[in-house]
Amino acid sequence: MTTLDTRPGAAAATAPGADPLAVWPASTAESPHGGLLVGGVSLTEIAESHGTPVYVLDENEVRERCRTYRNAFPDAEIHYAAKAFLCRALARWVEEEGLGLDVCSAGELELAVTTGFPADRILLHGNAKSPRDLGTALRLGVGRIVIDTPAEIARIAAAVGPGGRQKVMVRVTPGISAGGHEKIRTGSDDQKFGLSLRDGHAQHAIARILDQPQLELTGVHCHLGSQITDVKPYLVAVRRLVGLMARVRDTHGVTLPELDLGGGHGIAYRPGDPALDVTALARGVRAELAGSCAAAGLRVPRLVIEPGRAVSGPAGVAVYRILAVKRTPGRTFVAVDGGMSDNPRPALYGVRYAPRLIGRHSPADSESVTVVGRHCEAGDILAEDVSLPADTHPGDLLAVPVAGAYHLSMASSYNLVGRPPVVAVLDGRARLLVRRETLEDLRARDVGL
Repeated sequence: MTTLDTRPGAAAATAPGADPLAVWPASTAESPHGGLLVGGVSLTEIAESHGTPVYVLDENEVRERCRTYRNAFPDAEIHYAAKAFLCRALARWVEEEGLGLDVCSAGELELAVTTGFPADRILLHGNAKSPRDLGTALRLGVGRIVIDTPAEIARIAAAVGPGGRQKVMVRVTPGISAGGHEKIRTGSDDQKFGLSLRDGHAQHAIARILDQPQLELTGVHCHLGSQITDVKPYLVAVRRLVGLMARVRDTHGVTLPELDLGGGHGIAYRPGDPALDVTALARGVRAELAGSCAAAGLRVPRLVIEPGRAVSGPAGVAVYRILAVKRTPGRTFVAVDGGMSDNPRPALYGVRYAPRLIGRHSPADSESVTVVGRHCEAGDILAEDVSLPADTHPGDLLAVPVAGAYHLSMASSYNLVGRPPVVAVLDGRARLLVRRETLEDLRARDVGL
């Protein structure tokens, strides 16, 4: 597996000439009666045994995608971005495949470490780290803390205390706008993350860190955004960050050993969508890094890459049950038993999916419908203008591929609807990873009268 954009599966909204099975896990297979199997397990059977909505996660797909990155970047550190989705089993899979982890909170950090993930292979991110975040990171011995704001420099140094030492990196904003939506572009100067390269804030922060004996600056970090499908922004980032590292050497006499390019690698959500070719990315980054370092007279730093969505996203499938079909003069609405509480991404970013009817073959022609959720919001739309059989009816099952990242991790209990469970599949076996959030769970948090 050399790229992350050619995955077999099944979907409905397909670009002309595109493989309709292109965005599902590699293990996906069709059964004779209209069902789908992932990891050798029937999605219909999972829906019957675990209820709906339910998330299905293909363990082998996750592992294979980890291996793709290890093979493409054999000399780099690969850290899975836990914000995409994290549970105890996924942390174990990632650790067993030789990846590190980057986390954004004490919660993600503690879950990983209590699962057995080595703390020294974890990076802590965040533009506004709480005292608990930093305290937990120092207590557990996190590998590096990525400094995102000048105030963190003194706070971390003070928390480390005399005689202690913590490895840190500096998140640099390189002035590059890249990503699939304006809300997920983080490399430009007009957003909340990082320290600007253009106005000198990054250089000033580096100077302050180097003056702190409790802090060991290991390198510079950037994250350009999410859903980037072009290699070029990463190459521009390499040039600019190598230039910064050369200035640090010339000004302070320090050669920084690490360069973290973040993640944001785009994946296809529908057949025919563009996706980032990881092999091309690795080839381009290696060449640019070698050339830029040679021109600056720098030793080539160790590269760090942080894929999240590209590892877990295509490994996940969401399964819903249809509750209602409503035909209006302008549109047909197919309402399911989930929605923006378990997948807010369409409402946030306008993302488009390719759901498919599963569990039966339909002789009916297809029609264009809008798949909506059950919540009290007009914007609770899961998939707009997609093709489903005209005889789709309440009780049918819909499966949505590419549901393994930024779905359950961003879920809420809106309308007091509990969050769905996660079921792992592997070699014909299914096992529950995360149980369904029940009404009892929700009531237990409400302690006042």
